[in-house]
Amino acid sequence: MLTRTLGALSVVALAACAAFTSGPASADDSDAFSHGDGGSRGRPVKVMIISMFGPEGQVWLDKLGPWRDIPVDGLSPDYPAVHCNRQDVCVMTTGMGHTNAAASIMALTFSPRFDLRHTYFMVAGIAGIDPQQGTVGSAAWAKYLVDFGIQWEIDGREIPAGWNTGYLGINTKSPSEKPPLDYRTEVFQLNTQLADTAFALSRNVVLSDNAQAQAARAKYSYAPANRPPTVIQCDTLAGDTWWSGTLLGQRARDWTKILTDGKGTYCTTQQEDNATYEALKRAASVHKVDLNRVAVVRAGSDFDRPYDGQTSADNLLNYSAQGGFTIALENLYRSGNPLVQDIVTHWGEWREGVPRR
Repeated sequence: MLTRTLGALSVVALAACAAFTSGPASADDSDAFSHGDGGSRGRPVKVMIISMFGPEGQVWLDKLGPWRDIPVDGLSPDYPAVHCNRQDVCVMTTGMGHTNAAASIMALTFSPRFDLRHTYFMVAGIAGIDPQQGTVGSAAWAKYLVDFGIQWEIDGREIPAGWNTGYLGINTKSPSEKPPLDYRTEVFQLNTQLADTAFALSRNVVLSDNAQAQAARAKYSYAPANRPPTVIQCDTLAGDTWWSGTLLGQRARDWTKILTDGKGTYCTTQQEDNATYEALKRAASVHKVDLNRVAVVRAGSDFDRPYDGQTSADNLLNYSAQGGFTIALENLYRSGNPLVQDIVTHWGEWREGVPRR
C-alpha cells in the first residue's frame, strides 16, 4: 500500500530524531504543571494525540505548549517521551508502521505514569488519498479502520480468468467474498457519535493550501480531486506496503466495502491505525482505556493513484512533488484542534462520555 507517513526523503532525518523541539517549558521543571504525575494512578490525561513520526507530532508541539516531557519505558527509542501541557493534552509518537504502533501504544497504555481511563485518543497522521473522495490537504475523519494487508495474494500476472485482482480474503474462493475475519483485527468500527462530533466541530475550518498542491490537483479532470481541500468523512485503510495505482486503488475501495458490509467508504491509505486500535483494545480489556473515546483523522499528503496520462510508477516515485506534505501536517492541526479544545474547555460535558448535543 502506498502509505504516506513520510512526506519527502528530506524528513527521514527528522523522523529519526531522538527528541522533539517541545517548546519553551523545561522538561525537568516539576513546578510547571499542577498535576505532576497524578499520584498512584498516574497523571490524568484528557486528550492523547497519537502521531506516527516526528513532523506529525511537531505540528502540535509548536502550537499547544509549553510542555512537560514524561519518559515512558517501552516507547520507541526515537520518541521516548510523552509531552503533556497544562490542559492535560498530551502528544506521543509511535514510530512508523504496524509494529512500532502496536509496541508503543502497548507501552503507553500499560505504563503506571498515566491514568488513561477517561482519556480521548486522537490518531492524527498524514496519508494517501483517493481522488474520488478528497484531495491533497483534505482531512478525513474515519468511522471504520480496515486492514489492507491481511489478504491472500496471487501474482497479478497469473490471476485466474475472470478475476479483476490478485487479492482475495484469507480462506475465501474469490476476490468478492468476505473472509471469516479469523485475525479479529481486519476491521474495526469507531464510535460513530465521536466521529460525527469531531466532523461537526471541524467541517467549516479553513484548511491550508499552497500553489504546488493546486498545480498537482489541476492535473485531475474531476472533483473533488481538482478542488481545494476540505474536512470530510470517509474511512481509512492500513497496511505496511506502499502502493500506487488505479487497479490497486479500486481494490482498496472494494475491500473496504467487503469488510464493512457495504457501510464504509475508503478514502485514505496509511500504515498504523489497525495496529494502534488493537493495542488500545487490549488495554480496554483490562479497563485501562475506553474504546468509545478513539477518533482518527488522516490528512491527504498525496494521491493514491495517477491522473489520466500519468503512470502509477511516476505517481509513486514523485509523490513528494504533489505539494501536499506541509499542508497535510498543518491541516491535521486545523481539523483536529477544534475537537481537542472542545474536550478540554468543556470537560464537565466530556468526562463521562461523548456529549449528546
